[in-house]
Amino acid sequence: QVQLEESGGGLVQAGDSLRLSCASSGRTFSNSAMGWFRRAPGKDREFVAGIAWSGDSTNYADSVQGRFTISRDNAKNAVYLQMNSLKPEDTAVYYCARATYMGVRIRERDYNWWGRGTQVTVSS
Repeated sequence: QVQLEESGGGLVQAGDSLRLSCASSGRTFSNSAMGWFRRAPGKDREFVAGIAWSGDSTNYADSVQGRFTISRDNAKNAVYLQMNSLKPEDTAVYYCARATYMGVRIRERDYNWWGRGTQVTVSS
């Protein structure tokens, strides 16, 4: 069974940076696209960033393009989200997700496994 565990969240000020990590166990990690989603208070969960199995293709939500970077290390079964120039509107619970597909995916329904989430709070 696949398990995902996020880490790295916290409370920061606007303009600061954070790096989220997600450790995956279970099925062969390198065969799966990975993604990051977030849910802000009172809102639906939304796509943030996705990365293909090889790491050579990525996709970002418009709201984070140019500020966030997704990457992966298949040798460590890990995916990361580097978040720079954080804004108060980035405050949310961030979820790591793993797909059964190999190419980049942006839809929730394409992801079969989810972590429990890590809280990111950005103060103004």
